[in-house]
Amino acid sequence: MTTTDIEKQVIEIVREQLDVKPEDCTLDKIFTDDLGADSLAIVELVLAFEEHFEIKIPDEEVENIKTVGDAVNYIRARRKA
Repeated sequence: MTTTDIEKQVIEIVREQLDVKPEDCTLDKIFTDDLGADSLAIVELVLAFEEHFEIKIPDEEVENIKTVGDAVNYIRARRKA
């Protein structure tokens, strides 16, 4: 899976989970501040990432994933491992 594929899939999941317009979902967007996610939405988003990409994101690492780009980078690194 290429970085571009991961990026597209992450953006699609974020759009679906947070009901965000395509033009509003860019790599620099912060889930809470820019995309309006609350703590429950973050949990649901992480679960969606875990299920889709077949990875486990430990709770202590979730707090480091603040932007769409952070999620892409985290998933890309775990998918290679």
